[in-house]
Amino acid sequence: MNRITATYDIESPVGVQRAAEVLAGEQSTGTFTRLAAETDALRERSAARIENIEITGTSSTPSLPSRKTGETYERGTVTISWSLDNFGTSLPTLMSTLAGNLFELAELSAIRLVDMQLPSAFATDHPGPQFGAQGTRDFMDGHQGPVIGTIIKPSVGLNPSETAALVQTLVDAGIDFIKDDELQANGAHCPFAERVQEVTRVLNAHADKTGKRVMYAFNVTDEIDQMWRNLDVLEAHGGTCAMVCMSSVGLTGLRALRNRSPMTIHGHRAGWGIYSRSPDIGISFPVMQKLWRLAGADHLHVNGLANKFTETDDVIAQSATSVQSPVCDSGPAHLAMPVYSSGQTVWQIDPARSLLGNDDFIFCAGGGILSHPDGAGAGVIALRQAADAARNGIDIKEFARQHPELQAAVDTFSQPKIKLKRP
Repeated sequence: MNRITATYDIESPVGVQRAAEVLAGEQSTGTFTRLAAETDALRERSAARIENIEITGTSSTPSLPSRKTGETYERGTVTISWSLDNFGTSLPTLMSTLAGNLFELAELSAIRLVDMQLPSAFATDHPGPQFGAQGTRDFMDGHQGPVIGTIIKPSVGLNPSETAALVQTLVDAGIDFIKDDELQANGAHCPFAERVQEVTRVLNAHADKTGKRVMYAFNVTDEIDQMWRNLDVLEAHGGTCAMVCMSSVGLTGLRALRNRSPMTIHGHRAGWGIYSRSPDIGISFPVMQKLWRLAGADHLHVNGLANKFTETDDVIAQSATSVQSPVCDSGPAHLAMPVYSSGQTVWQIDPARSLLGNDDFIFCAGGGILSHPDGAGAGVIALRQAADAARNGIDIKEFARQHPELQAAVDTFSQPKIKLKRP
């Protein structure tokens, strides 16, 4: 396949067919009027093509404000394709083409990019995740099972020594993974270099004492040259994971980090609601995660089942499985590790694991660990016990009868209602 295809859910006051024609023209060879240089030969070579249209309904009112109006607003899905020769395998130009000016077209009263298929050239031309699940386990000295993690809370306000003291509590509790909050990067009250020094001192001492190497994702998000300096600081202190807010630094920033990173890259999707919250405009996670993986993210946040945000459980299921699916039909698969987070407790591990059919995920719980009635250590143990029950196909309530830490968690945390339409 030498063409890129993208599928959009659109609504239009001029009809889906006409809107698709405008979209294809705007995002390739056309503009508001036919140009003398836009020859038939040029159009045949470079114009976007309409591959498929399906009408799904009509409305008497527009879903989004639109300068063009009509008596009815027709809705449907359209699939458009572009020649790879238009822009090669450049990720920024791909974004400008598939998610650029088309979002502003007056002929569209709703538009959402819901799917994207890429030629294998993208998989071979981009580095993808450097370490993925197996590399993450190698940094953790061969850790088995799901990675049980948590987040530094309060998000901001702790100084480096206070952060290190909390890390000491967490590593003593048996945690596998800890991450900075996305709000904590290099502020005056908790400078990056000082935080790294204090925290890695705790992590390295713990590894020397117990043989267990806990992974800590330090938030390196900044300007590109400063992110590189942050990597140097991490490497000098034996760091194993750099966290980055992907939308904040963009695809180019993420790729620049990947090109210089000797450690895993933990991709945080802070700001994702801008793209995902409305059903009438935005980009679906299965599309965006392909680009983040191609640019080099090893871990990708996918939200969590029965979460505190707005995404449904079916959306979470689609997001989590997409991260473990090949990025293209052929070539390197570039698989990454999904990261579950947001209101997670012992109740969500079994369904989270069932979605994937494996243990190659990070399960981040804040209150689900720290609010255990018997302390953080019991909170970590309870999550491991819940994972063991899931792996062995044993009902969590039955397993809890023989495991007091899990029983206390079951009694403490309310069982959430997980609503999955998919099996």
